[in-house]
Amino acid sequence: MTQDRTQSSPEDSLIARYFKPLATDPGAFGLVDDAAVLSSSGDDIVVTTDAVVEGVHYLATDPPDTIARKALRVNLSDLAAKGATPAGFVLTLALRSKEDAWLRPFADALGEDAKEFACPLLGGDTVSTPGPQMISITAFGRVPQGRMVGRTGARPGDRILVTGTIGDAALGLDVLTGGAAAAALATDPAAREALVSRYRVPQPRNPLARAVRDHATAAMDVSDGLAGDLTKLCAASGVSATVDVTSVPFSAAAASLVARNVACVETLLAGGDDYEVLCTVPPAQVDALMAAGRAAGLAVTAIGTIVAGKQGPRFLDGQGQELVLRRLSYSHF
Repeated sequence: MTQDRTQSSPEDSLIARYFKPLATDPGAFGLVDDAAVLSSSGDDIVVTTDAVVEGVHYLATDPPDTIARKALRVNLSDLAAKGATPAGFVLTLALRSKEDAWLRPFADALGEDAKEFACPLLGGDTVSTPGPQMISITAFGRVPQGRMVGRTGARPGDRILVTGTIGDAALGLDVLTGGAAAAALATDPAAREALVSRYRVPQPRNPLARAVRDHATAAMDVSDGLAGDLTKLCAASGVSATVDVTSVPFSAAAASLVARNVACVETLLAGGDDYEVLCTVPPAQVDALMAAGRAAGLAVTAIGTIVAGKQGPRFLDGQGQELVLRRLSYSHF
């Protein structure tokens, strides 16, 4: 996303009009160079990248401002789970057209989130495409040296904690696509909007990043589904887990749909797009992490325990019987 001041190509004009105002970090050079400089300040630099694709991660009818927020926030969510403080991002934008009616609200929302989360635009690229639109963001964060929280540190006896609520985004997509949840909530617009908002605009848990860094032995964000992502974390750490499904936090709307047999628990556990932090914490540190959550206005819930073993996590119902899940998470392939 470079802007040559001696040229006035349509791409240069697009960059200058919509994205140069977002490049507030001095290291971005006002987007007039082919690269940016990110000062490390002696910290480790954490790098993460995620793309959102029309028809896969968002609907063609979704408002452009929500698409922009989702594109950045799914990356901020990864930084939060690593215990990192946002430092900046680069953007690749593949567009079918350059209509102001779409680009203006997209750029405005992206700029608002960049400011809110202190994560300025550093550069990137804009291209045209005949196919679905795609927004790819690579985000950078900072952690003290050697302090990034990976997936490999979980140990038997650690408690499994998760932020927020699980399953709302999957139900929000069901509402948007006219599924069973849409019909069941036809007379409850507040619940419909709450679920749709969870799908369209994730809430990255960056205020909890330092507490995750201070107390968690392993962490990741829940992007593909709680069941599948916990399975990945356990595999990386060489451990297993038991989860009390009755302890998994569901919103009032989600719990109501399950109670009415409109949605099943498996849908909530495997649906994905939650963008909550999943972490393992030694028992002596659990209260401290939960207290940090309360101070940030964020619920943190213990849902299970890490155990020795190589088998996948076990999900137990209220009677202690194992739930056999037909699928664990969303998969692109």
